[in-house]
Amino acid sequence: MKKRHLLYSLALGTTLSLAGTAAQAQEFTRQDTLRGSITPERAWWDLTFYDLHVSVNPQDSSLQGSNTIRYRVLEPRQRLQVDLQPPMHIQKVTQNGKDLQVQQDGNAWFVQLQEPQKAGEEKEIKVYYGGKPQVSENPPWSGGITWERDQNGKPFIATSVQGDGASLFWPNKDHMYDEPDSMRISVRTPEGLMDVSNGRLKNVQEHPDGSKTYTWYVSNPINNYGVNINIGDYVHFSDKYEGEKGQLDLEYYVLRDNLGKAKEQFKQVNQMLQAFEHWFGPYPFYEDSYKLVEVPYLGMEHQSSVTYGNGYQNGYLGRDLSGTGWGKKFDFIIVHESGHEWFANNITYKDVADMWIHESFTNYSESLFLDYHYGTEAANEYIVGLRNIIRNDKPIIGHYGVNNSGSGDMYPKGANMLHNLRQIVGDDEKWRGILRGLNKDFYHQTVTTQQIEDYLSQKVGRDLTSVFDQYLRDVRIPKLEYKQAGRTLQYRWANSVSNFDMPVKVYLNGKEQWLEPTTEWKELKNVKRGSKVEVDKNFYVTAQRVTTA
Repeated sequence: MKKRHLLYSLALGTTLSLAGTAAQAQEFTRQDTLRGSITPERAWWDLTFYDLHVSVNPQDSSLQGSNTIRYRVLEPRQRLQVDLQPPMHIQKVTQNGKDLQVQQDGNAWFVQLQEPQKAGEEKEIKVYYGGKPQVSENPPWSGGITWERDQNGKPFIATSVQGDGASLFWPNKDHMYDEPDSMRISVRTPEGLMDVSNGRLKNVQEHPDGSKTYTWYVSNPINNYGVNINIGDYVHFSDKYEGEKGQLDLEYYVLRDNLGKAKEQFKQVNQMLQAFEHWFGPYPFYEDSYKLVEVPYLGMEHQSSVTYGNGYQNGYLGRDLSGTGWGKKFDFIIVHESGHEWFANNITYKDVADMWIHESFTNYSESLFLDYHYGTEAANEYIVGLRNIIRNDKPIIGHYGVNNSGSGDMYPKGANMLHNLRQIVGDDEKWRGILRGLNKDFYHQTVTTQQIEDYLSQKVGRDLTSVFDQYLRDVRIPKLEYKQAGRTLQYRWANSVSNFDMPVKVYLNGKEQWLEPTTEWKELKNVKRGSKVEVDKNFYVTAQRVTTA
């Protein structure tokens, strides 16, 4: 993410900028299409399993390894796309021990298979690779590997690749629509260092040179950018959480000198789980445990291996982004990045253009954390306070098929859109049921915006198409215009999409009143002359009295 994309834009990677408005076109390259679309060389096979082996060498910042890619043949084809970004290089690809012909086209590598690929069969290829991966210049906003040293001079290494792609450091099917059903990650580290990756630790193999291989197993589907490698002089402590699906293992890995601070700060994990299991349903990865892992950057939502670098303090690096004081009541990284376990890792977008599904709901989850622990008014103040960092620069939804995300407004603006919906529902138990229903009905699935929009319209009980068009696809803030003639109040939506019809709560002379404006003038009769109209602060709209023509 480019630095101008506000503090809230966590782990978005490098976002290509639309030059200000939706009407201005952006040029995309063949590489954008190869990365961002379901190419013919991707479409014919269904990914089922990764077996990733990586040897990490801090001395020259290099990686060497292999990835066995297991798949199910959907239709018979002979050409398969694997992704790996330079300067990393695929050395060879084999199937059943036989070398295969490989052709590189930028970040895409096309493998020519020799064996017949019959529909329904299970197959696998093994990809051998190595090189010096891209170094992240500004993690987690720029993708790559961070090679740092801790305060004792020991290597401190971590990956963060959302947006720029998992293929920055390992060969895979680098498109979000297809996830493996499970995965094994084996990482060989130098003497005295530990690797922490996703899932559960299954084995530690010691080698004669003092190095060790840590093998982790992920038993749930996992998106590519959620796969991570974290290497350091870690110490481990653990806890248990009695949750909705039983006992959840909580595992913590921090630098040796930070153990005391971590044991205190990480108590917030239990508070986070209480709030989010209440609002969203059970933590989605009981089988793989919950981990919080210290890293040399701010943090990110790696599945069952959430990374943390917020300095053991509340707020966002000590700051309250809402400006209300409520943001200092919790550790932003623990709450926000863990919220992604439900929205990003459990429910995952198919195309990066729909990244709002991850970020809007997760930004909104911060206010729900406050709601659970401090009350609804605190939650409302926080979410309304975040409006000060909305830019309305371009649509929240990006361009499809070219690995392009929309505006960083997907965080605070998207959250405020969801807050609007909560007001429209007007029943917190019903709203809670909708949020829990999303995580149940789309459990471990990749989804589109249309699926989420349709689901919310159905469960809320009204067509919300114009609401989504307004907040996701337009940059204007809708304006409630009103005027009074005698005892008749006239009102309509302006500065909006042509069919905008969101209901809104107002206070008419201090008394609550629901209106159902459209873009055409409507009337409310028998209103006191000179009435004062105030829009409820929880709606992300503006209001203006206009003069009668």
